[in-house]
Amino acid sequence: MSKLHALQPSALALLLAIAPATALAEQKSPPPDPLDNPLLITAGFLSHHQDIQYRLLGMDAYKEKRFEDAMRYFRRAGYFADKPSQGMVGEMYWNGEGVEADRALAYAWMDLAAERGYTGFLGLREKYWQAMNEGERARAIEQGQALYARFGDAAAKPRYEAELRRGKNSIVGSRTGFNRGVKIEVPGPAGSQMIDGSKFYDERYWNAKKYWAWQDGIWAKPRVGKVSVGEAEAVHKNAPGSRIPETEPEIDAPAPEVPEPTPSP
Repeated sequence: MSKLHALQPSALALLLAIAPATALAEQKSPPPDPLDNPLLITAGFLSHHQDIQYRLLGMDAYKEKRFEDAMRYFRRAGYFADKPSQGMVGEMYWNGEGVEADRALAYAWMDLAAERGYTGFLGLREKYWQAMNEGERARAIEQGQALYARFGDAAAKPRYEAELRRGKNSIVGSRTGFNRGVKIEVPGPAGSQMIDGSKFYDERYWNAKKYWAWQDGIWAKPRVGKVSVGEAEAVHKNAPGSRIPETEPEIDAPAPEVPEPTPSP
């Protein structure tokens, strides 16, 4: 591995685990974290938020060193516009985890992860670029165009927003939208329990504009490795835009296949 690549293989995985909690703690009035309430997950929250669902499956597989499965889960999450998962795919290509190491593809995926200007991913992208030779750089730009067509925000955001609309309509059973006053019945081993709909239906989880703003608040400036605040700000200020040319988005491109989730013991 190049000395210019300062992160250890698990560093971005650690970032994925801690960044959401850190960001939520720093916000003045953050929405409740749905993952803190197992009843929300049982009630079907994740089935309509596949970015989070497959990122979690990817993290579990990664921690268990099932790297091939982790790669497939992260790719599926990235298909639904999950930038952290796209960054993990980049890291895994860079380190050869679950796949043969490929620095050009690693860069292309990290460029995707940095598409919204998230500082941590911009910093990694630039480290990759500095470490690659000219041949790798040319191949990264060439192969990155096909990735952007399928996984870039121009394709991934519309397909995810359509899923949010389907989700909030189907849960209530009405095309007119959702009712925050609805009580959700969740069956469990100790009998059914009721969830206050105001938690499940917080608009920041279902309104696309608010959802992306929530994600930006989490990931815009996470701390990566030992990068100082000053260094992070310099990266954000000085990093160029994407080096990969714009491509026609393929909104209807097929979703990456994933393995069946490993059942809990």
